[in-house]
Amino acid sequence: MKRIDLNCDMGEVPEAITDGTQELLLPSLTSVNIACAGHAGDFQNMKVTIEQALRWGLDVGAHPGYPDRANFGRLELKLPPEIIADSVFEQVRVLAEVAAGCGACVTHVKPHGALYNQAAANRAVAQAIANGVARWNRDVALVGLAGSLMLKVFREAGFRVFAEAFADRRYEADGTLRSRRFGDALIRDPAEAGEQALRIAEQGTVVSCGGTEIVANAQTICIHGDTPGAPTIAAAVAKTLRQAGVDLTALSRLSRDDSNS
Repeated sequence: MKRIDLNCDMGEVPEAITDGTQELLLPSLTSVNIACAGHAGDFQNMKVTIEQALRWGLDVGAHPGYPDRANFGRLELKLPPEIIADSVFEQVRVLAEVAAGCGACVTHVKPHGALYNQAAANRAVAQAIANGVARWNRDVALVGLAGSLMLKVFREAGFRVFAEAFADRRYEADGTLRSRRFGDALIRDPAEAGEQALRIAEQGTVVSCGGTEIVANAQTICIHGDTPGAPTIAAAVAKTLRQAGVDLTALSRLSRDDSNS
């Protein structure tokens, strides 16, 4: 049976936490990546999100991004590698402390936004992320874009690595995510997101905006918590995968044979 993790970036939108939207996502997921005071998030939002994840038995991961709240961490910054490493270390450390206070541990780290996209093609940025996490703990998994350079760099740094693909994002022909500058960058239709997730799980591919089939061999599939209608999308993706016989399994329970190490 095919096993795959279904993750979501969370703790980023305070309104989604207070109005119950974030809670509605949790039954569909196996892992969460929590904003840790860089691009978004604060102590209270981290604590609430971790507690929610624990109630549903989900893996807790750190989601560090550029410390640029004005642009939600989605603007590329030209920071020196040592500054990136310092920022990643501090964000992961903070989340780990909050998690420990809740009786949880951080199982994985996934970069956010522009930091993630730059690391996919820039060795220095990817290495800086690895260095920052290593300063905190080497015994966690790192998550990165399927087929990208960042996975190779993370693996060379000695980390267990998981490749990620996206149910709610469109791709370019080179395997990168379509920029959010374009109106069609997000997949908002739950059925379409479910179909893309199933294709990733069963075939390890996605179809780009230009119609090209590209490799997206992944062990984890992401849904963005701030995508409009995210709970409905997540439910459709989870249902589609389960009905096809895919076993939704959190990263910490996937074996090394399932990882991209």
